[in-house]
Amino acid sequence: MARIAGVNIPTNKRVVIALQYIHGIGARKAEEITTALSIPAERRVAQLTDNEVLQIREMIDRDYTVEGDLRREVAMNIKRLMDLGCYRGLRHRRNLPVRGQRTHTNARTRKGKSKPIAGKKK
Repeated sequence: MARIAGVNIPTNKRVVIALQYIHGIGARKAEEITTALSIPAERRVAQLTDNEVLQIREMIDRDYTVEGDLRREVAMNIKRLMDLGCYRGLRHRRNLPVRGQRTHTNARTRKGKSKPIAGKKK
């Protein structure tokens, strides 16, 4: 099992798929990494040499923001919005949808389980 950017990537999957287990690397970036290092698309992680794993690790560390750093950056961006008191920050603070979705109905995943209103009858 290869360990890249603090994540154990699965050995039996293709390299392009396995790299997507790292937070911050999707299909596009995984494809860029494999083409830049000229690793064949059908190559599995178990078939990689130690040198190739080292090259992948160095390229990710050098060129991409991944895992803990990325999570910290996103959290700091949200915290900044909340401290500013802008509309998006207020929505984050109240655990409501941030991007303009309706909340009269729906939005249950963001708002949580519905709470009964005392004294309200049909």
